[in-house]
Amino acid sequence: MGTCSLCGNEYDKSFTIQKGGESRVFDSFECAIQAMAPVCAHCHCRIIGHGVEAGGVFYCCAHCAGKAGHQEIRDRA
Repeated sequence: MGTCSLCGNEYDKSFTIQKGGESRVFDSFECAIQAMAPVCAHCHCRIIGHGVEAGGVFYCCAHCAGKAGHQEIRDRA
């Protein structure tokens, strides 16, 4: 039985996620997302999908990247 590193819940179906040298245990995808998903630099939502990167900064979509001044990023070619 693992203990969620975010909420502290003990759960028999917990899982471990490794990212770089970090390894954390979670009881749900919700806790894993809250703890590990990057945040959009413009709207501050959690980036669950691919997102976009411009100038070393992550955004949830081309719209947010554009609002931050990165007009070259498009959702579609």
